[in-house]
Amino acid sequence: MASALDEDTQQSLAAGRESAKAFLRSIQKDLQKVFIVFLLGFLATFWALRTFVWDFLYTVTKSNMSPAVAAEADVIATTPFEVILLQAKIGLIVGAITAVPPLIYVSRSELRARGAWPQSPIPRWKLAGIALLGAGLFGVGVAYGVYAFFPIMFSFLAGFGLEAGIQPTYSIVMWTEFIVFLSLSFGLAGQMPLLITGLSYSGIVQYETFRDKWRYAVVAIFVFGAVFSPPDPFTQLMWAFPLVALYGFSLYLAKLVVTAQRSSDRVDVLGAARNHWNVVGGAAVLGGGLVYAFYEYGGRAAANGLLRLANSDWRFLEPGAGIGTDPATAPGAYVAAWALAFVAVATLWAVYADLDTTSPGYQYGDPTALDVGDLDAAGVRAAPDDVFEQMDESESLGLAQAAIDDDDPEKAQAILDRYDAVADADDGDSGADGSADSGAGGSDGSGGAGGSGDDGGFMGAMQNRTSRASTTFLSELTDGEEEEAEDDIGGYYTDLKFIFDSLRSRSFRLVAVFGAVMAAAFTWLYLGGLATVRNDLERRVPAEIDGGINIITLHPVEALIFMVKFSVLLGIIAVFPVVLYYVWPALRERGFVAGRVYQVYLWAGALGAGLVGGFALGYAYIAPGLIGWLVTDAELANMIITYQVSDFLWLVIYTTIGIGFLADIPIAMVLLNNAGVPYRAFRRRWREVIIGIMLVAAVFTPADVITMLLATVPLMIAYGVGVGVLFVVTLGGRRDLSPPAEFVGR
Repeated sequence: MASALDEDTQQSLAAGRESAKAFLRSIQKDLQKVFIVFLLGFLATFWALRTFVWDFLYTVTKSNMSPAVAAEADVIATTPFEVILLQAKIGLIVGAITAVPPLIYVSRSELRARGAWPQSPIPRWKLAGIALLGAGLFGVGVAYGVYAFFPIMFSFLAGFGLEAGIQPTYSIVMWTEFIVFLSLSFGLAGQMPLLITGLSYSGIVQYETFRDKWRYAVVAIFVFGAVFSPPDPFTQLMWAFPLVALYGFSLYLAKLVVTAQRSSDRVDVLGAARNHWNVVGGAAVLGGGLVYAFYEYGGRAAANGLLRLANSDWRFLEPGAGIGTDPATAPGAYVAAWALAFVAVATLWAVYADLDTTSPGYQYGDPTALDVGDLDAAGVRAAPDDVFEQMDESESLGLAQAAIDDDDPEKAQAILDRYDAVADADDGDSGADGSADSGAGGSDGSGGAGGSGDDGGFMGAMQNRTSRASTTFLSELTDGEEEEAEDDIGGYYTDLKFIFDSLRSRSFRLVAVFGAVMAAAFTWLYLGGLATVRNDLERRVPAEIDGGINIITLHPVEALIFMVKFSVLLGIIAVFPVVLYYVWPALRERGFVAGRVYQVYLWAGALGAGLVGGFALGYAYIAPGLIGWLVTDAELANMIITYQVSDFLWLVIYTTIGIGFLADIPIAMVLLNNAGVPYRAFRRRWREVIIGIMLVAAVFTPADVITMLLATVPLMIAYGVGVGVLFVVTLGGRRDLSPPAEFVGR
């Protein structure tokens, strides 16, 4: 059988396999050392988790809870081998991460031979400095999460759960993974200064880009915090404000290194600190003094008083509380840490102040004032794009010629490359080869004045013309193929596109309705609605069941996730009639429905009545009856009745709103018949409907056959009831409520 891959792809894969085999053979003798490092990391992690990590995390979880809440919070194992398997999984991950640095070290020669390692040697002190800086930033991020963020967050989550009648009994797997995930996110966020500075210094992303797009960065930080942190405003601010401050600090570092790169001065940290010793020393005194005054002169008590007035459960703890440090020595450690932090910031300011930034070319507000002729090759590559946007072709060739005359061909090539890149970006030309050829021609022909540059410009113009002509031809060919595709699928593509286009201008209103309903539902649940529903259903439990229903949360944010999902569901239900109203004219024009737009009111009223009626029936009789039967059955079997909050609440949803949705299926079928869909279409296409129901259930229900059947069988029955109702209403299909729409005959 012929291969599906072309010959070039097969050759590339074969070369890659040979290269990988050669690489593994070259480091085979050192793999044992790497495996020993992996094994040591695995065993050390396994031992540390078993010895003190679990107790430490448990202490952090309860450190900021009130005594009443802490007494109810607990961490449990739900399976016999859960703890040991979790320790093994974490040990494998940590062992693999630990083995990566030695693996890279022993393979550095092979990486260098394949161009994946710098050819020129890098001083070890630079590598060690970067590694220590990255590790330090990662540690600071994790420490913030463990000692500041987690205590407040768990206190809020546990207190909120108890107010709603949900016991905070966390699964050790979900609890640990939640802590590890957020700790890693804080640690990786701590790498922001290193990442932004490195990208700016290397020229991969210009410093000006990070500076000018700061608003987008702030919005992204708040959105990420809204998704991954609890919806408590104070907790979200604790997430977002440090990251925003860290982004500003990263911008300052990037500005420092880029200015040093564009300047002729060398960075002298110790010299700058000596030149500005008064500022550095004053910063140390200020940082330490503020912390000392906060703890010694009533700052902590005043801050806790403000938090108490704001109804927040979070408090500033006494020095050393929650971290196992002596209360007498903890203030000294706090003072020293903040003094060092202020010294670091002041030193960075001193370094920047001593750099040569007086030249107009280095003023960040006026990049066009930068004199490219005064820069070296690295400075040209790091210069902002605005400098080259103001040039014309003759100017760039003149600068390149001057660099050649100064015996600096690397700078000449850099000037031509930057000019071509900016020019191609402005023209929308994606042909990188043409840009490279032009640059090369300018460089090679620099000894012969500008003739080469003129030829390159002429050839570039011809290439642009050819590219535009070919693009036009391909566009016409593609349009023809699209028309054929539309004809092949019977015009449904055009119909659907027309319908969706009719909603595009109304998208803001649709999003506004969806967002308003979702926000209102979530606010109601958050302010006590969840507890109201839970208590009301518990009162319906049979009286002979002592203690009612014990509902627990295995994941720290499980209840909040349910609230968000339920709010989204209500938002979708609320926006449906609005969508139907706006899309009805398009549906009628394309022949999908018949009748005027006023029928939307009939649809909305009928479907709303069916949903509300089914919900009332389910909430008054079906949900209490089913839950009572389950509770009684478990009690008769001498079981402890403990339900997971998400499973219990979704059972309530399925037996209340789900009943209303089932009632809406026959109603919707009658409405569709009234809109022009004939009875025979529902009767003949029952197979497609059943397959669609099963596909939807397979995607949106848990991976359990029983659960899928519990979801699909009622839907199939409701569809059968709808067909039966239509049989009666249409007199066996002999007389539909409305003439059939055109699409049925397609």
